[in-house]
Amino acid sequence: MAHVLIIHEVADYAAWKIVFDNAAAIRKEAGERSYQVLRYENEPNRIVHFSVWTSIPDAKAFFESPRLVQIRKEAGVKAPEFIYLEELESGAL
Repeated sequence: MAHVLIIHEVADYAAWKIVFDNAAAIRKEAGERSYQVLRYENEPNRIVHFSVWTSIPDAKAFFESPRLVQIRKEAGVKAPEFIYLEELESGAL
């Protein structure tokens, strides 16, 4: 499985979340299969988006597209950091 870890600051979490939720269909169509949204304990507008994708090329094509650049701008995203990861192992304890 391919994973993407995105760390970014948003101007306003509630406004960002509306845009994020409205993009669910295009994220799914592009190859996102599941996600988690987390935030820093003491920084409510510093968001971590961790997601599972069909492939890293699919994720890169989506996140680096002009459409997503515009959506991020509309959502108030500041300086996102994208980390593309391939799973080596997983488990439950």
